[in-house]
Amino acid sequence: MSTSLNVMEDVALLLVAALIAGKIVKAMKLPNVTGYLVMGILIGPHCLNLLESDTVLSMQFVSDAALGFIAFSIGAEFSISYLKKVGKSPVIIAVLEGFTATILLDIVLLLLGYDYHLAMALGAIASATAAASTLMICKQYKAKGPVTNTLLPVVAMDDAVALVAFGLSMAVIKVIDSGQFSIKAVSMPLLEIVEALALGFVLGLVLTQLVKFYTGRGNRLALTISFVFICCGVCAQLGLSSLLACMMMSAVFANTSKFTEKIFEPLDRMTPPIYMMFFIISGASLDITIIPKIGVVGVCYVVVRVIGKFCGAYLGAVLSKAPPVVKKYLGLALVPQEGVAIGLVTVAKQQFPEYGNTIQTVVLCGIVIYELVGPLISKMTLKVAGELDLSVDQKKKK
Repeated sequence: MSTSLNVMEDVALLLVAALIAGKIVKAMKLPNVTGYLVMGILIGPHCLNLLESDTVLSMQFVSDAALGFIAFSIGAEFSISYLKKVGKSPVIIAVLEGFTATILLDIVLLLLGYDYHLAMALGAIASATAAASTLMICKQYKAKGPVTNTLLPVVAMDDAVALVAFGLSMAVIKVIDSGQFSIKAVSMPLLEIVEALALGFVLGLVLTQLVKFYTGRGNRLALTISFVFICCGVCAQLGLSSLLACMMMSAVFANTSKFTEKIFEPLDRMTPPIYMMFFIISGASLDITIIPKIGVVGVCYVVVRVIGKFCGAYLGAVLSKAPPVVKKYLGLALVPQEGVAIGLVTVAKQQFPEYGNTIQTVVLCGIVIYELVGPLISKMTLKVAGELDLSVDQKKKK
């Protein structure tokens, strides 16, 4: 009984904190995400301790659910008609921006004399981008235009690119360590991606059939939520990417069902409180006291990753003949980092325990910095590109 009450109190605290943060940042014309993260840091275990460390860990299911819904929402962008409209540009840009960040950071750290285990692990993690922050900015300001149209599918594909980059980097490290080439080491990350996509594909087809039988709005909403949870739960059991699986499930559903609007509209109305809690929890888990400890390797990670993302996105836009505004601004909107990067840190610590603390400190410091300034940069980038509905700030201020 007391445990249930504590959970409800914790949920209430998260939502109230998010609402207060939202009001403050709206008055300052800042993105909601920034306010949620800062508020999370303030009430978290490393500051006021209103949310204790155990509480943050116990609320992990909220983060898992939020990432599942975010991936499901992004997957809807992959309708065949939409992909025909945006063309091959997002695929080329996603691959190049991810791998350019990885390779550039590898080269810089190796030239500075760091061990290749540390350099390549950090380089691989650098490829990851935050889907949640980007999606929230676009939704909050009703962003529309060529940069936004390219940005969303690029961010959606970024998870797959990051997993491939990390898997290939680990394979290369194993080859260097053993002196022998292993097909299994290279194929494992690719197999995991295929398995996640296959799971999402099957669930998407099943969901398409079931919405034909459950016609009530409430029933369909319950069905959608249950499938997102099933997808995330199975992925956790099998060690697969829930982001990839949920995106594929949504993409299949969007292309095979005529009830997409009746599914996504109520879902969009239901998920904001979950997103609020997710970002408050994300902020609470960030320890800003570690920032001074990152040293040269940390500075390289933070700076070189951004340069790699920008240069890779620009090169991809040039090669795919994207509009000039995409070439100029897209890379700057790829700064935020979270979710997938934290998961990759856990794997890297297991693979290289001697560098585990360094990898964790550097990446988490980077995430703190990226998540505090990234949403602001994304907003300013889309604003300069002329794709934000600036009346949103005015309406909310009134």
